[in-house]
Amino acid sequence: MSLDVLILIVAGGIFATLALLILAFSGDGGKKKAAKRLSAVRERHSDSAEVKTQAQMRKIVAARETKLDSMFSGVLPNKEVLRIRLAKTGKKWGVGQYMLANLLLVGLLAGVFSMLGLPGMLALLLGIALGLFIPHFTVGFLISRRTNDFTTRFPDAIELLTRGLRSGLPIGESVIVVGREIPGVVGEEFRAVSDKVRIGRTMDQALQETANRIGTPEFQFFVITLNIQRETGGNLAETLNNLADVLRKRQQMKLKIKAMSSESKASAYIVGSLPFIVFGLIHTMDPTYTGGFFEDSRLIIAGIFGLIWMSIGAFIMAKMVSFEI
Repeated sequence: MSLDVLILIVAGGIFATLALLILAFSGDGGKKKAAKRLSAVRERHSDSAEVKTQAQMRKIVAARETKLDSMFSGVLPNKEVLRIRLAKTGKKWGVGQYMLANLLLVGLLAGVFSMLGLPGMLALLLGIALGLFIPHFTVGFLISRRTNDFTTRFPDAIELLTRGLRSGLPIGESVIVVGREIPGVVGEEFRAVSDKVRIGRTMDQALQETANRIGTPEFQFFVITLNIQRETGGNLAETLNNLADVLRKRQQMKLKIKAMSSESKASAYIVGSLPFIVFGLIHTMDPTYTGGFFEDSRLIIAGIFGLIWMSIGAFIMAKMVSFEI
């Protein structure tokens, strides 16, 4: 039995064990099932408008699930976390579609690397690594772009909300005006808040649900400001105007820090990419010189450990130039 076949058998056994562990611990336990039954009984016999609204919202979310979502729901241990992450992108992507894209990409990349002449084990590992990383990176990029767009336009929305309050409009009508007048992500989120209020949610609940889904400190500040003002009283328009000024200064500080750390980031990119560039140039000029990295198991293991250590170094450098405001 060759070494590649033995490594493939061991890797297959490891992945099968991990899959069995996920299946064993991802199912609903007895406590979760009992809680679901109690919740269903309470919704069936309760006359509370809030309970009925929550039940209706759960039915709407469940109706949006596709067959792919139901297929992967029993395998993923944190399906809700993944669903919230996909919702932050602003795209109508389901959990099943995301998992199917991961599986197809893993198979496609592993096949491509095998056709390029890489050993079976190395092609499989690269296919798994890139097939799982590319969708995760794409979702993270879309979330970051949407969050930045929201953060940039949010002070304008607060100022428009302030002008509406000063003109005599209630907070609910001002939110509707913001959703109609502000373009982009901010308008979408405020329209979602007004839609939730129309179907029976309170303003506090709608805003808190939106804050939990967006996950930005700026919107959390806005929700906390409204809650404090409702409990203590005071001039809400003036408070929101001060909040808009603070958020603008916070955004300016972020841009200043980004400009100051751009040199360190560029150096990290250059240093991190140099080994791959040099290896690619040498392999292009003399393939026999670097051919051992794709054939000798010892060199493959050394290359994997080198990639691991480079990944750790890149992670440390990324943390060093990342600042929280």
